Amino acid sequence: MADIARLTQLIEPEAAALGFDLVRVAFLPSEAGDGGMALQIMAEDPATGQLVIDQCAALSRRVSDVLDAAEEAGDVLIEDAYHLEVSSPGIDRPLTRDKDFVNWAGHEVRIVMDKGFDGQRVNKGVLGGLEDGMVLVKEVKAGDVRLPRQQIHMAKLVLTDALIAATRPLDTSGVDELIEEEEKADD
Repeated sequence: MADIARLTQLIEPEAAALGFDLVRVAFLPSEAGDGGMALQIMAEDPATGQLVIDQCAALSRRVSDVLDAAEEAGDVLIEDAYHLEVSSPGIDRPLTRDKDFVNWAGHEVRIVMDKGFDGQRVNKGVLGGLEDGMVLVKEVKAGDVRLPRQQIHMAKLVLTDALIAATRPLDTSGVDELIEEEEKADD
């Protein structure tokens, strides 16, 4: 497997040197469908909440260099073969930091609690923020709930029209044609 804590220690300064905030470091099955594993790094430019392709490439080069140097020095970070995936967190981004639960309040969220959590394990609703270490959610079934931040296994935004409107892409290169239409008022 991979030493995520050690990898994060190596990767975070590289992201910061480029002016980026690290959102997540994870070791997951590859989305390429090849049965392999991927070291997934999500980062964002704090000014935009996104990364464009050139920013992803710059971070990927820096991370590759620092991981290669660590491995050459005998630091075993990842035992098996893997490939590196560097990306922006996307519209339906994971919520991994305290500030994510504050900044994205008002949007729909899906939260899965750790196994053994005493209560409803999967919560879906509108994120209300973070208060005293508790994530506030207006849950679809249970109403207002307070979930201990430290017991959250996974949290992510749910793709909605409101979220899309709040996260317009910075880079539309590769888009053949972007058409924006005004809604017509009913007469």
